[in-house]
Amino acid sequence: MNVIALVGPSGTGKSHHALMVAHDNKADAIIDDGILIKDGRILAGHSAKKEKSKIMAVRRAIFILPGHAEEVRKAIAESKPHRILILGTSENMVQKIAKALRLPSIAKIINIADVASRQEMEKAQFYRLKQGKHIIPVPTIELKPHFSGYLVDPLQTFFKRSSTRRRRLGEKSIVRPVFSYYGKLVIDDSAIKAIVRQVVRHNAAFTRIGHTHVHHLMQGEEDMGLRISCEVVLTYGNHIPTLIAQAQKEICEAVESMTGMVVHEVNIRVKALYVQS
Repeated sequence: MNVIALVGPSGTGKSHHALMVAHDNKADAIIDDGILIKDGRILAGHSAKKEKSKIMAVRRAIFILPGHAEEVRKAIAESKPHRILILGTSENMVQKIAKALRLPSIAKIINIADVASRQEMEKAQFYRLKQGKHIIPVPTIELKPHFSGYLVDPLQTFFKRSSTRRRRLGEKSIVRPVFSYYGKLVIDDSAIKAIVRQVVRHNAAFTRIGHTHVHHLMQGEEDMGLRISCEVVLTYGNHIPTLIAQAQKEICEAVESMTGMVVHEVNIRVKALYVQS
């Protein structure tokens, strides 16, 4: 098995041209935005296009979310593709994907500008930026179990719809993700601390929340997730382990839902008990 890659800026039509590039280079599998596609079927993975934030989408696309890489590696081992085509926005991104999936070194890197005209790329960017539409190189019937509620009109080609021909295996479908590609999103630690305080204060058993700390778990230059810690004062008379476990769960769910960041730990220290007089 060997590996090739197709790279280009976001929204320039890589997924649209993926089948053509795969066919021309005799690749029988494609890795695109977090999913493994082989012979027109989604074999494994979870699409970044379904994520609720761009941060989570990027993490999904480069296979650093827990269990994601392992699932796709197992599917690759079982399906035994001859050649895999990886799609990414840069050479650095496709190299990271290959490393995360423990694939061989990339033998050939193709730039989208070498297979798509300037007009095609401009039109692809229009559909991406103005209409939020994304192509996945599999038939609609295969997408439905994975993208319930996200499908837009299936297209015969990227720019022209036809209802007179039946869809064939390998044709492309369009989905609309729930996040936007406009701009760059940076979430300050103070916003995360505010979420933690809001969750804690929502429970009347917590009298006060003190010092809150957000620690980023780094792997090189990659932010792999958060470790959150805080101090609280509880009202006397409640079962402390139950309260803390529930608060940990609620903080984790709230931060991940609102920011798209992965929370690895939530440590809560009970500093004091408040006794009502």
